[in-house]
Amino acid sequence: MDRERGSRERLMNSQVSRMMYYKSTLLLAYESFGVVYGGTFALYSLLCRHAKLSLIPNQQAADEEVSTYYSTRQPAQNTGTSPLKRFLEKHRRLRTGLLVVVLIGTCMVIGDGVLTPAISVLSSVSGLQVRTTKLHESVVVVLACIILIGLFALQHFGTHRVAFIFAPIVIAWLLCICAVGIYNVVYWNPSILRALSPYYAYKFFRNNGKDKWISLGGILLCITGTEAMFADLGHFTPFSIRIAFAGFVYPCLILSYMGQAAFLSKNYASVERTFYDSIPDRVFWPVFVVATLAAIVGSQAVISATFSIVKQCHALGCFPRIKIVHTSRHISGRIYIPEINWILLVLCLAVTVGFRDTTLIGNAYGIAAITVMFVTTCLMSLVIIIVWRKNFLWAIGFLLFFGWIEGSYLSASVMKVPQGGWAPLALSAIFMVVMYVWHYGTRRKYMFDLQNKVSMKWILTLGPSLGIVRVPGIGLIYTELVTGVPAIFSHFVTNLPAFHQVLVFVCIKSVPVPFVPAEERYLIGRIGPKVYHMYRCIVRYGYKDIPKDDNDFENRLILSIAEFIQMEAEESQSTSYENSLDGRMAVISTPVRSSMRMVIADEDDNAAGSIPSSKSPTLQSLQSMYEMDAPQLGRQRRVRFELFNSPTVAPTVREELLELIKAKEAGVAYILGHSYIKARKSSSFLKKFAIDVGYSFLRKNCRGPAVALNIPHISLIEVGMIYYV
Repeated sequence: MDRERGSRERLMNSQVSRMMYYKSTLLLAYESFGVVYGGTFALYSLLCRHAKLSLIPNQQAADEEVSTYYSTRQPAQNTGTSPLKRFLEKHRRLRTGLLVVVLIGTCMVIGDGVLTPAISVLSSVSGLQVRTTKLHESVVVVLACIILIGLFALQHFGTHRVAFIFAPIVIAWLLCICAVGIYNVVYWNPSILRALSPYYAYKFFRNNGKDKWISLGGILLCITGTEAMFADLGHFTPFSIRIAFAGFVYPCLILSYMGQAAFLSKNYASVERTFYDSIPDRVFWPVFVVATLAAIVGSQAVISATFSIVKQCHALGCFPRIKIVHTSRHISGRIYIPEINWILLVLCLAVTVGFRDTTLIGNAYGIAAITVMFVTTCLMSLVIIIVWRKNFLWAIGFLLFFGWIEGSYLSASVMKVPQGGWAPLALSAIFMVVMYVWHYGTRRKYMFDLQNKVSMKWILTLGPSLGIVRVPGIGLIYTELVTGVPAIFSHFVTNLPAFHQVLVFVCIKSVPVPFVPAEERYLIGRIGPKVYHMYRCIVRYGYKDIPKDDNDFENRLILSIAEFIQMEAEESQSTSYENSLDGRMAVISTPVRSSMRMVIADEDDNAAGSIPSSKSPTLQSLQSMYEMDAPQLGRQRRVRFELFNSPTVAPTVREELLELIKAKEAGVAYILGHSYIKARKSSSFLKKFAIDVGYSFLRKNCRGPAVALNIPHISLIEVGMIYYV
């Protein structure tokens, strides 16, 4: 009886789980309408995970232990590497060429963010000329510009409040064009259904000579936009996107195009505005309204995708520092970038006013779309070999088959360069120069730090005091190095021979994964012997993670270091900590075993077990004055740390924890490097121009901070240093 009851319950649970799976899949399929993301840079980061293709050598073995580093379908070991992988890792110029190809595809995606709103809004508004024949073209352009200005002006409010209507609008749009298409097929030419046979496509290409090849540039516009559903399978499941596309999007598009073909077969004079002319008079205005709303939704999706792609490029060191605004407190990934928003607006208005014709803008859009497809195909062939570790022939077959198709479209689109196709090439060239110059300067700066880092031998010869005066407090030294001591430290102590009692070298690092779980974000280690009180903290983010201005960073850092100290003591039998001058790093999640606890402190809270502040009255007075001038700091919660009287804590560990608490109560100082990068006198003219002019201009005009933390000015120390690269 119990066995039957158990089997019945398992059957019911399996049915419920299956129903929940299909329900969630259909929900994701519904939500996938109106969502557009770019995957070119994501493929590059995937390749960098499985091969040393990044030009900035900051990879660590600990990064491969992140749970999101390998998916379930990818091997987690680097055994049996392919010859192509070793060949690419060996030649830096090939890795540079790969980066250039990726940047070309990425810049074309950003170019889509300019062209898509322009062509979508202008084409939808141009439908007014069908019913209002006296409406001048200039009026249509002005109306399109007004809609574009309103669209971009509302970006800083975010889309989280109206995003729920995006999918219904796109679905209503697809249903409208499907219904109009069915009507035109039935009313004008039902025999057009024979066009579904591939024989007529073969006959068309056989009998039209050169025209068949040129026509591919126009045929390309029939498929652009629909491929965006497959651009980021990480946002939705592949199965849900297949359902949305094969079960709804594709049939609606086919019926729409068949209806327009049926209408054209009887109305040759309407070739310029086939879509709006084919709409029946009774439903014209409802379809026009839905078309305009769908154009706005599509433009909004591409604008949001551009923000996301620029953020990803910035995270991997290929875009200048920018200000990122979070538009939603509850949904991650909803961001707004003011500089990019207004640049896109200016470029959209320039394209709309300059071309004033959807045909010319369509030519430009086609080149941008097919270039992204072709670059994605090339990257996927590398993924097949390096990531999936398939036979080389599979990648060659994939590249030849899809590359031949996309190459045919690309070659036909090149013919449209004089007729507007030059626009995405010019935009991509500008963005690519900016991105490559920034990446080149960032890489040269990192290599300078790596080659000029302070040797541990020199630090050990200084003794526990480091040859300087150790003052109370904690010094957080920000560096891009994941190992070693940066040159900025020796530069500081040489000119000012005093430093804090506890030193923490903090590195904010981007890992080539979409997201890093919060419990795996912190890597803590020790530098030198225990008596030096020097630690290293590496804070890891994925390229889709958004570092926020966090007021609790120093508190979490103190608790993480305390957890590391106890973890180190428990593993004291292992000599890995003691014998290593730059000890191994340990992943510290939310501290649960720490003998310290953090409590919210009142103004007059002097409970037992806490450490009184060692700040001088003058410093406390200055801090109070600063908080009066900056009310937002006064609203931050004050905390204090307490140490439990646990008999299991070793005396040496307890002493080190007390030193850490005393240092925290004395105050925390943030030391940032304010570096100036200059090319050596022996450098070539091109390098001098790139570093001294290009990179210097971009660095001086960055709005985003070097470190995404809410650092109070009273605790900030900037150290100037010139890098000759």
